[in-house]
Amino acid sequence: MIKFFTKYKILFYIINFCLIFLYVFPGSFFGCIFLGSCKTQPQITPDFAIISSNHFYAFFLISIIGYFTFLKSKKIKFLIIYLIFLSIFLETLHLVIPERSFQWSDLVGNLCGVLIVIFINNLINKYGVFKK
Repeated sequence: MIKFFTKYKILFYIINFCLIFLYVFPGSFFGCIFLGSCKTQPQITPDFAIISSNHFYAFFLISIIGYFTFLKSKKIKFLIIYLIFLSIFLETLHLVIPERSFQWSDLVGNLCGVLIVIFINNLINKYGVFKK
């Protein structure tokens, strides 16, 4: 699977573009499609204590795909910085986008999605789970 993502980096860029589109869309894109209301955000699962589950899943997924995409290259540190910056920047944009609002739980969900993947990667690198 890792070879698939490193070979087809375009998938990471397409998913990245889709995530950015969904964040800057005024209102809820999925709410418009699935619920018929651009003001209602569909909820995948109930939120965790102070963490937005939708935001956690989105950034966890893009972080995993990013790691698989750039695992063999020396761009992991750049990827980490990019994902953390992206998670903060996109949520901050909600201050100025109509029908969107900045929420701390969303920002925490974004950052937790990225940081958990970083933590798992560090554990794998430290203890060599997948080394032969």
